[in-house]
Amino acid sequence: MGFLYWLAIGLGAGSIAKALTPQDEKGGWISSLVIGVIGAYLGGFIASLTGIRYILGSGLIGSLIVATGGAFLVLFIYHKYLKDKLNLPL
Repeated sequence: MGFLYWLAIGLGAGSIAKALTPQDEKGGWISSLVIGVIGAYLGGFIASLTGIRYILGSGLIGSLIVATGGAFLVLFIYHKYLKDKLNLPL
Protein backbone atom coordinates (compact mmCIF):
# COMPACT_ATOMS: atom_id res chain seq x y z
CA MET A 1 0.00 0.00 0.00
CA GLY A 2 2.87 2.39 0.68
CA PHE A 3 4.13 2.18 -2.91
CA LEU A 4 0.71 3.01 -4.37
CA TYR A 5 0.33 5.90 -1.92
CA TRP A 6 3.75 7.17 -2.99
CA LEU A 7 2.79 6.95 -6.68
CA ALA A 8 -0.53 8.72 -6.07
CA ILE A 9 1.21 11.57 -4.22
CA GLY A 10 3.75 11.83 -7.06
CA LEU A 11 1.04 11.90 -9.72
CA GLY A 12 -0.93 14.55 -7.85
CA ALA A 13 2.11 16.71 -7.17
CA GLY A 14 3.35 16.48 -10.75
CA SER A 15 -0.08 17.35 -12.13
CA ILE A 16 -0.45 20.35 -9.83
CA ALA A 17 3.05 21.61 -10.60
CA LYS A 18 2.57 21.23 -14.36
CA ALA A 19 -0.81 22.99 -14.23
CA LEU A 20 0.50 25.98 -12.27
CA THR A 21 3.75 26.64 -14.12
CA PRO A 22 3.67 29.42 -16.71
CA GLN A 23 5.42 27.34 -19.39
CA ASP A 24 3.51 25.27 -21.92
CA GLU A 25 3.83 21.79 -20.44
CA LYS A 26 3.34 18.87 -22.79
CA GLY A 27 3.15 15.22 -21.97
CA GLY A 28 0.55 13.17 -20.22
CA TRP A 29 0.12 11.44 -16.91
CA ILE A 30 3.40 9.53 -17.17
CA SER A 31 5.46 12.72 -17.33
CA SER A 32 3.39 14.12 -14.44
CA LEU A 33 4.14 10.98 -12.45
CA VAL A 34 7.88 11.15 -13.17
CA ILE A 35 8.07 14.86 -12.30
CA GLY A 36 6.05 14.29 -9.14
CA VAL A 37 8.12 11.33 -7.93
CA ILE A 38 11.40 13.14 -8.54
CA GLY A 39 9.90 16.22 -6.90
CA ALA A 40 8.79 14.17 -3.90
CA TYR A 41 12.33 12.90 -3.40
CA LEU A 42 13.84 16.35 -3.80
CA GLY A 43 11.17 18.08 -1.72
CA GLY A 44 11.42 15.47 1.03
CA PHE A 45 15.18 15.84 1.16
CA ILE A 46 15.01 19.64 1.38
CA ALA A 47 12.13 19.52 3.89
CA SER A 48 14.05 17.17 6.17
CA LEU A 49 17.16 19.35 5.99
CA THR A 50 15.31 22.55 6.80
CA GLY A 51 12.87 21.11 9.34
CA ILE A 52 9.76 21.93 7.32
CA ARG A 53 8.74 18.28 7.47
CA TYR A 54 8.09 18.63 11.20
CA ILE A 55 5.88 21.67 10.66
CA LEU A 56 3.78 20.16 7.86
CA GLY A 57 3.64 16.65 9.23
CA SER A 58 3.73 13.41 7.32
CA GLY A 59 0.03 13.17 6.40
CA LEU A 60 -1.55 13.40 3.00
CA ILE A 61 -1.70 17.19 2.79
CA GLY A 62 1.84 17.71 4.14
CA SER A 63 3.28 15.13 1.77
CA LEU A 64 1.44 16.65 -1.18
CA ILE A 65 2.68 20.16 -0.33
CA VAL A 66 6.29 19.01 0.00
CA ALA A 67 6.13 16.91 -3.19
CA THR A 68 4.51 19.76 -5.15
CA GLY A 69 7.20 22.17 -4.00
CA GLY A 70 9.85 19.71 -5.11
CA ALA A 71 8.09 19.24 -8.46
CA PHE A 72 8.07 23.04 -8.96
CA LEU A 73 11.80 23.03 -8.29
CA VAL A 74 12.34 20.20 -10.78
CA LEU A 75 10.38 22.06 -13.46
CA PHE A 76 12.25 25.29 -12.71
CA ILE A 77 15.62 23.56 -13.07
CA TYR A 78 14.47 21.86 -16.26
CA HIS A 79 13.20 25.03 -17.93
CA LYS A 80 16.05 27.23 -16.72
CA TYR A 81 19.05 25.00 -17.39
CA LEU A 82 18.24 21.70 -19.10
CA LYS A 83 15.52 22.31 -21.69
CA ASP A 84 17.84 23.07 -24.60
CA LYS A 85 20.27 20.30 -23.71
CA LEU A 86 17.77 17.48 -23.11
CA ASN A 87 14.86 18.49 -25.39
CA LEU A 88 12.33 16.33 -23.52
CA PRO A 89 8.60 16.73 -24.16
CA LEU A 90 7.59 17.78 -20.66
